[in-house]
Amino acid sequence: MNEPLARKSALADGTSPRGRAPTQRRSIERVERILACATALIAERGSDQMKMSEVAEMAGISIGSLYQYFPERSAIIYALAERLSAGSRACIEAALLTVRDLDGLRDAFADLVDQYYAIFLREPVMRDIWSATQADKRLQEIELAENRACGKLLADILVRLRPSTDATELATSAFLVWQLGEATMRLAISLGREEGDAVVAAYKRMALGELLGA
Repeated sequence: MNEPLARKSALADGTSPRGRAPTQRRSIERVERILACATALIAERGSDQMKMSEVAEMAGISIGSLYQYFPERSAIIYALAERLSAGSRACIEAALLTVRDLDGLRDAFADLVDQYYAIFLREPVMRDIWSATQADKRLQEIELAENRACGKLLADILVRLRPSTDATELATSAFLVWQLGEATMRLAISLGREEGDAVVAAYKRMALGELLGA
């Protein structure tokens, strides 16, 4: 069965653009295998060159079975983007959980920026998905929602640590800091390592100045 016909068949069955949500253990394991294979292929050649037939072959399933879970290539990219976002937010929540004062916030935020930068330097899949975000409205919506959520985590801490500052102003600053952080990382990884490091360091200084009220 060729890819267009398989995709048409999957969509005709009433599946959503994201495909069938796995409920049984076998299905969950299959989805995990599909995403792992897609990740390997993206790391090797980029998402634009990843073919659904290759993902199916690598995962050891039929193309029809693949389309039951992911009716199109973009559905795999969305799933990976959401997974990466969830992982990032978990790290952020854990880091901010121990913040008790402004010094603690300074250290936690600086460490998070460094970790984020390091991940993007070593993970081609994250860089690829980030690049795909620029041309995909749905991926942009995922990113924006994640930045709002992370901004709220930061704003809640700022309201507690800087009670004399207007809460709405702090919320706006926190959201902007996260949004600019995404732009900074895109710029940094597109530059040479020395210049990229300098850009990230400059972002940390500016962001912390705003967050700490310096």
